[in-house]
Amino acid sequence: MKKIFLLSFVTCLALTAFSQSTEVSIAGSITKKFTSKIVPGQEYVLHISLPAGYAGSSKKYPVIYLMDSQWDFPLLTALYGEQYFDGFIPQAIIVGITWGGTHPNPDSLRARDYTPTNEKRLPQSGGADNFLSVIKNEIFPLVESNYPVDVNDKTLVGCSLGGLFAMYTLFTHTDMFNRYVAASPAFTWDNNVLNKYEAQFNTNAFNTTAKLFMCIGGVETNVPGFEKLSATLNNRHYPNLQIESKVLENTGHSGTKGEGYARGLQFVFKRPALQLSSATLSQYNGTYKMKDGTSVEIRTANNTLVASVMNNAFQLISASVTDFYLTSSFFNMHFVKSDKGSVAGFQLERYGSSEFAEKIK
Repeated sequence: MKKIFLLSFVTCLALTAFSQSTEVSIAGSITKKFTSKIVPGQEYVLHISLPAGYAGSSKKYPVIYLMDSQWDFPLLTALYGEQYFDGFIPQAIIVGITWGGTHPNPDSLRARDYTPTNEKRLPQSGGADNFLSVIKNEIFPLVESNYPVDVNDKTLVGCSLGGLFAMYTLFTHTDMFNRYVAASPAFTWDNNVLNKYEAQFNTNAFNTTAKLFMCIGGVETNVPGFEKLSATLNNRHYPNLQIESKVLENTGHSGTKGEGYARGLQFVFKRPALQLSSATLSQYNGTYKMKDGTSVEIRTANNTLVASVMNNAFQLISASVTDFYLTSSFFNMHFVKSDKGSVAGFQLERYGSSEFAEKIK
């Protein structure tokens, strides 16, 4: 009897300890809250993920603004880590936006803030312009005054109504962002009103360089409508807008977030792959020495540069005349010239480290 009592007592303690566990936070992230003056009385919450080493760096980081942070902040930060580690995207600051206050209802609030027009079935809808004003006049200044951001490099990411909001922003507030990721956008909102904004966008001068990635799940019912919208956009041949669209195989509406956000980040941050002349490439040929004594051989092969280190050869991709990279890992090489104009070495950035390699012959 005593043994049964003791076992029950220990079990009770364990269950109590489990029920009192604290919420798990994402390493490197912080939370900021503010009450909007533009949407009176509405508290907004920002979930902010900062890159490692940002505090001691002189860099200015691109910012990725995420809609529906209450659901998707953990997902996007995980995807960002994978894509950054593999060399597809640069270090960035992620700002997830959601709603605060007492028992906020995201379903109702996102219908209010993400939709461009009022739809009678949702009387609170149609507040996208107000919310864009919140972002531009309250969120941007808060982020930019506290963190080392590149004010000219902003990405907007959203799904469903958040994807509708991203595309509406592109068509009507073209100066706010330059990268857009719209997963399964609710493009049929209010009898396809998005088409009207796209038509207006087409008639206006669009001088900002931007990229748009959009996708839909292959098992969703409105794939034909999505493909029609995609064809319309591509047939416009916008000179300053790069577009990529995908239908994701065996994927439903919510499932587009995982692959869609990953592929979207890859596309909007995709670097150029230039074909440089032999004369330009050959100036980098030679032997370079790392600080630990490791030798790196650079040679020209098949109209590109090849770096050989300890019997391993890597074909480099050219982002500019002086900058080269890999997509198999985080590896960025910037060649530096001396005052006399000869190649002095290269600055190598790898995951978690940066060092200079001197050209020795």
